[in-house]
Amino acid sequence: MPLTTAQQGLLDAWLPGHTVLDDHSWGLVSRTVLRVRHRGRDLTVKASSPDDHHLAREVAAHRELTAPLLPDRAPRLVEADLHAHLLVTTWLPGELVQGTAAEQDPESYRQAGLLLRRLHGQSSRRDDDWLEEQRARTRRWLTRPHRIPRARVDRVERRLTRWPVGPVRLTPTHGDFHPRNWVVDRGTVSVIDFGRAQWRPAATDLARMEPRQWRDDPRLEAAFLDGYGADPRPAWWRDLLLAEAVGTAVWAYQVGDEAFEQEGLQQLAELTA
Repeated sequence: MPLTTAQQGLLDAWLPGHTVLDDHSWGLVSRTVLRVRHRGRDLTVKASSPDDHHLAREVAAHRELTAPLLPDRAPRLVEADLHAHLLVTTWLPGELVQGTAAEQDPESYRQAGLLLRRLHGQSSRRDDDWLEEQRARTRRWLTRPHRIPRARVDRVERRLTRWPVGPVRLTPTHGDFHPRNWVVDRGTVSVIDFGRAQWRPAATDLARMEPRQWRDDPRLEAAFLDGYGADPRPAWWRDLLLAEAVGTAVWAYQVGDEAFEQEGLQQLAELTA
């Protein structure tokens, strides 16, 4: 998605004379991610359409939640305009952990666990309704177009009738915490992309790694928990994974991401076997 005239004008006012170095946009969603250079400094520019709520979440995260990771383990907010749906942060040097040797290195997970504990450890609050809201949200996902087999849907619906209830503790969470959103520079891991940041149970930030990197290499899980200092997964962990898998399968189908959809379908098959 190219920047609108208004977004480009605002960016020019913020960063006069900047040059675009790379376009890191993800074509499945209406969001632009650019690496730019301004007065010798590399910066990240993010722009979105009005119906994309992730940018607002990211701005809120930078303003309220990322302080324990600063100054160098998360991007720092430079400029933001929610009305224009435009955000500028510092650019973190290095390369994404995903797809490199660092993705199979336990040390990456140990550092990631340490950083996540800092984020989660800022504060917590009780929520009496979160679990019930997740059940309702999962049911809403199932009303949308998807390719989950009918028999699998029936099993999910039966699980939803036995859903856990009661209060939970919420903490600041990243919301998409896994190697695609970690950057490694000379052995040091940092965290990027806070577009799904929100108050949730701490364990939700482990849900992306469980069916991916941890599935085939328990050393990575052990290293992460060592860095984190504890295991935050509650008794209703598999229910959480079930809700995540439904959301993954339905959302990925809607945006045309077949690989991500298959991941959700496979996890659903395992969780409802």
